[in-house]
Amino acid sequence: MTIVPQSQPEEVVYHDDRQDFAVYVEPRHVGLVSRAVVTVGQFLALFFGGGIAYINGQTAAGKGWRLHVILLRLVLLFPWLFLDKDLVNQPFPVQFRVRLEQLGPTYIKLGQILSLREDLLPKSITEELSAHLLDRLPALPTERYLQIVEQQLGRPLETAFRWIDPKPLGSASLAQTHRARLITHEKVVIKLLKPGVRDLIITDTRLMRLFSHFLQIFFGRYQPVRLVEEFANYTVREVDLRFEADNAEVFRGNFKDQPEIRFPEIYRQVSTRDMLIMEYFRGVKPDAPSMALLTQGERNRVMDLGVSAIIQMIFEDGFFHADLHPGNLVIFPDGTVGFIDLGMVGRFERDMRKRVFYYFYSLVTGDAESASRYLTSMTYARTAEDMEQFRRAVSELYGRWMRSGNFQEFSMAQVILQSIMLAGRYHITYPSEIILMVKALVTVEGVGNILAPDMNMADAARPHVRRLLINQFNPINLLKDSALVVPEMVEIINRSPLILSEGLKKLENSLSEKPPSRRLTGSSSAILAGFSILASAVVVAFQGPWPIWAGMFVFAAILTLRKQPQ
Repeated sequence: MTIVPQSQPEEVVYHDDRQDFAVYVEPRHVGLVSRAVVTVGQFLALFFGGGIAYINGQTAAGKGWRLHVILLRLVLLFPWLFLDKDLVNQPFPVQFRVRLEQLGPTYIKLGQILSLREDLLPKSITEELSAHLLDRLPALPTERYLQIVEQQLGRPLETAFRWIDPKPLGSASLAQTHRARLITHEKVVIKLLKPGVRDLIITDTRLMRLFSHFLQIFFGRYQPVRLVEEFANYTVREVDLRFEADNAEVFRGNFKDQPEIRFPEIYRQVSTRDMLIMEYFRGVKPDAPSMALLTQGERNRVMDLGVSAIIQMIFEDGFFHADLHPGNLVIFPDGTVGFIDLGMVGRFERDMRKRVFYYFYSLVTGDAESASRYLTSMTYARTAEDMEQFRRAVSELYGRWMRSGNFQEFSMAQVILQSIMLAGRYHITYPSEIILMVKALVTVEGVGNILAPDMNMADAARPHVRRLLINQFNPINLLKDSALVVPEMVEIINRSPLILSEGLKKLENSLSEKPPSRRLTGSSSAILAGFSILASAVVVAFQGPWPIWAGMFVFAAILTLRKQPQ
């Protein structure tokens, strides 16, 4: 096996700013109880450290001798003896981030996701998490990395690879990547799950689910059970790299007719659950110095491709990159765009996809009232009053944005982010996919501003959004959608003669019945049944939602077949 040094001239290192990594320490297998003790200990230390941070803040503001601060000092006097003095004297956001790092991969991943939740956490915390937890994390030594790769292959490395770069391309909380070349000469990236990570994550997510039920009692408005369940599902999927392979293939299929937007090819024959071999993208990041060499026309093309890709992912496919940041975007020498690191994706079901599309379309076209109404329809509220107050606040925010001409400081993505941040004030929560969508839009706008500082996201998105709107009303697409309900319609049509026949019999019988008071009751039921059948047929003809016309048919059947009073 030949290991090519980092300076190998035939290869251009994608991350030309690479630095030495700290050594990754493989986690020991621990039981559920032992892990619970460690976790509780860390969060108790964070709780006490938060109190000390508060005291320090009050002291710095000249309020250190107020009664409640003095009482808090007395309460924390005993815990102070057991705490890390250097750490607890740091600001609370720093303490929070360090405690997550000390708890290991699961909580590092949690911190990365919490860095997006400005609707739940103060900005000081999300900024600290974004600035540090997204940086490079400790990496396995090369020898250990190669040993695990060979174990995953089940055969000598020389039978699959010509060489493997000894320097990591990247090291995240769950996996580590190296560049390599297959025996068949393709340039690839080896993504290897770090040893011990899966067992630790399974243990941690079990504990998180247990703790979330306890937190639900005191912080029910933040819905910790739902949030933890979403996080656990995402994270457990990420430690099975076959899901990332599936995601890459779905993206490649969705964009098969757009060669300007690329996703890495997956080499399934040498990939496993713990190791993913994928195409290496030789390009540059959007913020690389070499991007300054592009002409303005080339920059505009790159920006337009990025906006087009995100809009298609979110609003047309309902399947989008949920871990989007500049490091996961690649710009090729020919001006095309690539997306990498596809382990975390967001999904919108049909109904939600339509709502987020109409919401975004309303913003792009300047309809603040409709935008606030669509956004509100996607939230969870404690009370109807909270929901209405939130809707008014968002509508006012969008109105101010639309009247503002300074989109550099009050951009579209930023105004969407501000509307998300309003949620905490009115006890509103969002589905996690909405937050991930906002992160994707903010990232694309940020990349666009690097390429074109005068970029207006609304103007850039408008032609793509209009194209999607027109496409929704394309007769061919309407015909395809209607074809989906043909089997149900055929079944209903087959049964409708029986229902109509029974309805007419009931109508005849009711009209011939005496006394008149009974006749009125029977005829009204029959007439109502006939009207329901007619209305459901109209809904079917106009391709209305199936629950409506199906419900009408059922209602008509009940009215028709029920026993009339004598």
